Amino acid sequence: MPDTQETNMRALHFDSHGEWSEVLHLVDAPVPAPGANQIRIKVHACALNPMDWVLCLGWMPGPLPGGIGLDVSGTVEAIGEGVTNVKVGDNVFGVPDYLGFPNAGVAESAVLSIWEPVPAGLDMLAAATLPMAVETATRSLDLLGVSTGQTVLINGGGTMVGFAAVQIALARGARVIAAAGKTFENELRGFGTEVTPYGEGLVERMREIAGGKVDRVLQTALAPGQLHDFIKIVDGEPKHVISITDFDDEGLGIKTTGREEDLVPRYDVLSSYAQLAAEGRFVIPVARTFSLDQWREALELCHSGHAHGKLLILPGQGDAS
Repeated sequence: MPDTQETNMRALHFDSHGEWSEVLHLVDAPVPAPGANQIRIKVHACALNPMDWVLCLGWMPGPLPGGIGLDVSGTVEAIGEGVTNVKVGDNVFGVPDYLGFPNAGVAESAVLSIWEPVPAGLDMLAAATLPMAVETATRSLDLLGVSTGQTVLINGGGTMVGFAAVQIALARGARVIAAAGKTFENELRGFGTEVTPYGEGLVERMREIAGGKVDRVLQTALAPGQLHDFIKIVDGEPKHVISITDFDDEGLGIKTTGREEDLVPRYDVLSSYAQLAAEGRFVIPVARTFSLDQWREALELCHSGHAHGKLLILPGQGDAS
């Protein structure tokens, strides 16, 4: 389809690898052209994630210059060859092709190879919160084999992946106990989750709360030194523990999801959870929004660990909330 859009845009780039605060900068860049089976969107909202720091540090392969922002929503503005399920003007959400292009989602336009329509009733901010949290939570719970009747500890119920995992595990019929802080305690309890504080004494608290065996542990919050405790919680079975944050450097037998050689992303579930979100039956909380010019403030808050929900950059808007 002919591209009649502007030829330049603003985007957040890094030209070398390092700490985000040192390598990221706002640039004028060419508007990317979608290839076969791709679309380009005018970005409405881009959610920030810890994975953005990983990209800056060069821990994942990608081009230089590179960009950050892996969760987006926006309006289709160009379509590549072979795309038949959307048209220009449609609202979609998805994952930017950060490996194939020098910018990702924190930009005025982005190319997507993975997308789904935004269903009626779901606002564009809520849509942008879904991809990484839903995909990571679903894949991790699948690897753990979480199913009906099991008791599951989600350590980090207040992280966005943990918040998603709580809801997904409950929907599978599991009994869920979340270790979490005060920020989302009421929301987690409202889902039907039992909530306990993080940290020291967790093993003993879990035994008291569970009143029996805990079948699985999903670790979604940074908790250095606690892997041994998680193994105790599942009666010495390290294969029943998965972490998305802490590496098993001691060789305990705990998997760190995202490092599997045969990793198969679960983007196939995005449409289902978007529909649930549109119906008010699934949610990822939004903490604040920022304009593109406020990117540094947004990233500083995200990196602090005190965001208390998703932080979204709105490249097309000048005001923050």
